[in-house]
Parts: sequence; C-alpha cells; structure tokens
Amino acid sequence: MNRRHFFQSSLALAVAAALPYRRASGAGAAQLSSSDLQGLRGALSGPLILPGEAGYDDARRVLIDTIDRHPALVVQPTGAADVRTAVTFARERDLLLAVKCGGHSDAGFGTCDGGMQLDLSRLRGVRVDPSSRTAYVAGGSLLGELDHEAMACGLVTTTGTVSHTGVGGLTLGGGYGRLARRFGLALDNVRAVDIVTADGRLLHASDKENADLYWGVRGGGGNFGVATEFEFALHPMQRQVIAGSLVFPFSRLKELLPVYTEFSQHAPDDLYCDFVVSLPAGKDGVVVFSLVYSGAPERAETVLTPLRKLGAPIADSIKTKDYVAVQRSGDKTDPRTETVHAHTGFVDELNHGLIDALTSGLLPHPQRRAILFFQHAGGAIGRVAPAATAIPHRHATHNMVFNVAWPPGIDPAAHIAYSDELWTRLSRHINGFYTNEVIDEPVSVIEANYQGNLPRLRALKKKYDAGNLFRLNANVRPVQT
Repeated sequence: MNRRHFFQSSLALAVAAALPYRRASGAGAAQLSSSDLQGLRGALSGPLILPGEAGYDDARRVLIDTIDRHPALVVQPTGAADVRTAVTFARERDLLLAVKCGGHSDAGFGTCDGGMQLDLSRLRGVRVDPSSRTAYVAGGSLLGELDHEAMACGLVTTTGTVSHTGVGGLTLGGGYGRLARRFGLALDNVRAVDIVTADGRLLHASDKENADLYWGVRGGGGNFGVATEFEFALHPMQRQVIAGSLVFPFSRLKELLPVYTEFSQHAPDDLYCDFVVSLPAGKDGVVVFSLVYSGAPERAETVLTPLRKLGAPIADSIKTKDYVAVQRSGDKTDPRTETVHAHTGFVDELNHGLIDALTSGLLPHPQRRAILFFQHAGGAIGRVAPAATAIPHRHATHNMVFNVAWPPGIDPAAHIAYSDELWTRLSRHINGFYTNEVIDEPVSVIEANYQGNLPRLRALKKKYDAGNLFRLNANVRPVQT
C-alpha cells in the first residue's frame, strides 16, 4: 500500500508497532478509528497531520536523506498540553512513538514507519533573564536560537557545533561543543527541565524537585519522556572570539598528530581545538587544526604559540570572529549525495598505539572519501564525577569520529571492509561512545555504554516508563523484577 495515501478520513487505520523488541504486553498492532483521530485532532491546539495532507512530507523527513520513513500520523504540539495529549494517545494505543526536534539523529530516531511522530518544530522559543543569567528554552528549539538570544545579552552556554541541531536531543544525551571545556557539557548547565513522562504527567525536574529524574535526563537521552522546557545557566563572555583553522598537507600527519596530542592535552579550558584528517576521493589530503579560543584576546597568540611554530600552513583562517557566526559555520545546507559508513568512540589519551594505527591505516583512495577527527573534550567536562549525571564518560579527552563515504552506485563492500578493519585497530584505544551518535548498535551494547550508571538508569526507566514507550533513542530497558 502507498503510505502517502494510507489514510482516508472514513477508513480505519492499522498501525504496525515495529518495535526494536517486543513490548512486555506482546501487543503487535493498534487499531485507530476515524473517531479516534477526530478526537485527537479536537484535543490539540497544534496540527495533526496525516499521510497525503499538506506538510506531511516535510514533517516526516529527517536530515539524512536516505532515511525515508512514513509515520501514520504526525502531531506538531504548540505547548506542553499538546505533548501530554499526544503521549497519552500513543501510550493508550500502543503506538510506536518518535520524537523529532532538529532531525539530526544518525539513526533516524526522529521519524518512524507506521507510528506517531511527535514533531516539535512548533514548540520553539528562547527567553533570557540577564539578571539571573538564565535561559528558558522551549523543548523544540534549535541551538542557534539559544546562541542568538543569549549572546545578545553578553551571555552564553554550551551548545553544539551545528546551529540547526535540536536543543533537546543534544542536551539530554550530553552536549559537546566549542565551549564545553570551559563551561561543561550542555547538560551540566541545565538547572531544571520540564518533561512529559510516559504516563502523560508534566513534571518539573531539578536538584530540589524530582531529583532522580533530573539526574537521569542529564545523559539518559530521551528515555524518560519529552522535554518541553529547559532552564540553562548562562555565563558572561565577549562576543568576539579567536577562531579558524590551520591547514597542512596530509604528508605531515605523522609529525603533526603528536604535536596535537601535546597541544590539546595542555590547552587551557578556554581553548577548543579539533584535529581533522580529510582525504577527498582522488585528491590530496589535508590535516587541519580547527579551533576556537574564547579567553582574553591578549593571551591568544601566547596560547597558539605551539601551532605557530609548525611553519607555513597551506591555509590560515584564524582571526577574530563573531561567536554566533562561528556557531553557524558548521551548518550543512547541501543535500547529502554520498553513502556514509561511520564509527565513533571516546579516547582517554592519544597514545602511541593509536597514533601508529592512524598514521599507517589512513590511506587515500580514488573513489572513497575518508575523514577522521578528534573532537576536543577534557577541561571542565572531566571535573564532574562520572556518577554525578547519567553520562559516565567524563574521562574522555577526545571524541574520535571516523567516516568513510562513496558516491551512489558504487559497490560498497571494499569501502566498508576498509573502514571496519581500521576501526577494529582503533577501537582497542577507545572507552565507550557518545550515545547521541548511535546508529545501529544492539541494545546490550548501548546499555553497557552507560557503564556504572546503568543499574540506576534501568531502575528509573521502570519508574517513569515501565512499558518502554520512549524507545527510539539510545535505549535503556526497564529493570525486570
């Protein structure tokens, strides 16, 4: 059946559950009558969109074009009341529930086949209180909106590196970004969150109210509900930062990677520096130091002295820049035309074994593009105890990401084999992975990644979502009794 025309107003709608694993109830499909949908539409302030109706295709899609799923219905809430209504409707009818904010999930968790998509694109808005240095952020807001409003008051908090990323997805799963070494992860700056849990309640979670939930949502991702509002702590910072890249030829990789190791290890908290190795298909590769220094401007050149001693780069774009513009500089506007095979993992140190595996294993190819980069962590991130929030990976000095891509129509076997073989060698040096970058991992692997925090998370999951309604995420199963 053509899913675009799956529903007509006079017909009943059969919705496949399509679970990653079966619910305890064993339910397979839910039946929705036209009166069910009419009742839902009447109870909502925001739109209910069905296949074939205006706006459906825009809503159901996520940023990765190869993910082409068709939810049976889309709800676009305009406030917490709509979220409560939609969540209750989905739970009572055993619908697969996908929550979409920015649509950045590599696994496509923001959409689904045959279930309900909760599209938060109408639940946006940021209000800044300069006197208390607090930002009140609606759950569907994008990072660029938070950056824009806060910086207008001379204030910031940690957000990610792409401005159209959803605040909710980034924050609940961690929140690495250009200021995380200085101010902590995005979730470290959350003072409170309003969240709709699986039973349809709207709860306020902070260190004084529903403190267990407050702990769990800071690193437990979307496992416990739908965040409708965040309260973020803000920090004073000048608008102008020193930012840009130094680009060197790939032939210098073996020399420059140890330099980066030393430089990043001893960097001050107000310096963020990624290391990128880019090997375009059939072209000369490059090695890039990409940085943002947000400290006192007069100290910038002293901080960057080790890099200035590396000799003349191919390109040097480091200069004074507007922070909000820097935050937008990583946005991707072109459609993705390649197939990507990705790996990611946290690194505690860039040791000799890892460096040797990289320098011997990264090889140019006429048809394959490869990018490996180290995202700078440490600093303030590592000064939080692993059990203080649900994310345990405070030890990491870097997040290592390796992507291999090739054009459509090419046999991927050799490229995938190369990627997997190299990652097998690299993975001996990793300790966990960033759950926001989960693609296709077994639930047992995802749960193990929460390390010592898993037992507490599973107990919380049972308390707030025993039926695992919220399972399109880096999922934690409820503890069984």
